[in-house]
Amino acid sequence: MHKIQILLAQRFPALGSRDFAIFWVGHLTSLIGTSMQNTALPLLAYRISGRPFDLGLIGFAVTLPTFFLALPGGVLIEHVDKRKAIIFLQSIMMLDTFALAILALSGFIQIWHIVITSLILGIATAFEITARQAMLIELVGRESLPNAIALQSTAFNMSRVLGPALAAPALLLFSTNGEGWIFLLNGISFVAIITSLFFVQTRYKSPVLPRTRPMLVELQEGTQYLFKNSSVGLLVVIAAILGVFAFPIIQQLPVISKDLLKQASDTKAIVDIRNSLLYTAQGVGALTAAFSIAMNNTSRWRGLRLLLGEAAFILGMIVIPISNSVWIAMIIIALMGWGAVTQLATMNTLLQLQVPDILRGRVFSIYLWALQGIAPFGSLLVGWMTQEFGLTNTTLLCGLISLGIIGGIQVFRPDIRGTTG
Repeated sequence: MHKIQILLAQRFPALGSRDFAIFWVGHLTSLIGTSMQNTALPLLAYRISGRPFDLGLIGFAVTLPTFFLALPGGVLIEHVDKRKAIIFLQSIMMLDTFALAILALSGFIQIWHIVITSLILGIATAFEITARQAMLIELVGRESLPNAIALQSTAFNMSRVLGPALAAPALLLFSTNGEGWIFLLNGISFVAIITSLFFVQTRYKSPVLPRTRPMLVELQEGTQYLFKNSSVGLLVVIAAILGVFAFPIIQQLPVISKDLLKQASDTKAIVDIRNSLLYTAQGVGALTAAFSIAMNNTSRWRGLRLLLGEAAFILGMIVIPISNSVWIAMIIIALMGWGAVTQLATMNTLLQLQVPDILRGRVFSIYLWALQGIAPFGSLLVGWMTQEFGLTNTTLLCGLISLGIIGGIQVFRPDIRGTTG
């Protein structure tokens, strides 16, 4: 057993930190519950209304708070105890999930209920993500930080495999209000991460500095850093394009499973299984990317890895409409899942390693704002386009826009590959 621990610590140095290992297990458990909910919630919403626009509206609600709160949140997080902040925010998310479960199990749930609970979840998440990312270095130190980021991504994507895989039998077992039982299980899963945070110590924690300057002045320092460091600034631009035109396509998976892959013999159970298979395929691709990065996250390949990740996701968007079977669709979506995690994990690592500790919260909050803060408008746009012009035209157009802008950055600013490589 001791030899295994040594081998794990050598291959995954972040797990050599007792505190990170405890947090990682608790977070993974919670993420599995969240992934189960993320599989069931769009399916429930689409069955209630039958409108693709509502899927975009829910995505809009859960990400809109990031647009308003990510930037001030980055400043505030730098002046509070990050571990305590995460405990508080995870508790809010747990109560919100229990409310959603009660509504679903009672049979009274409507689209506006889903939108409101998604909005509350989005408010908490806008602060929690920045606090959690900024806390990683306090658990493991700078040397093991790249591995900690990769392992966080691995946990997230393990959940995207296990969550849909567990959601499918749960929906079949609880044929009535199955989604409500899944929401209840997710609420319970939050106990794991909250409990883990009570048992960890932030051994590499920097002193929490009191606020002595206006928030706008501190935020301005973060934006000035991005203008002076073009490699980090370009990562923020790429994140914004992904958030508006690329990642909202994933919110339309229920449309793919129900409409694009429609068969004459379809029943609710068949559509539910097909939907879970697509989410599982996305998770398998994502987990493969996360695990490979955790095994080898050296700087040598980061530039190429970023380029390949972008290409896999964007090309997947363009070709998904031609899939005529669930298996072809699963392969394409798995490649998109691989591409999404490959580029996000790489960009996250690059950003955190280049940014000084004193600016980490502020710069990461700007990155988060670009990736998720303006994403609500992308969710609404993609949802409206899918409803008005169909999924095929929407994915093709969004894919070409993403290819043109991100491809242009790669062609005309090759230094981003040199910087990242």
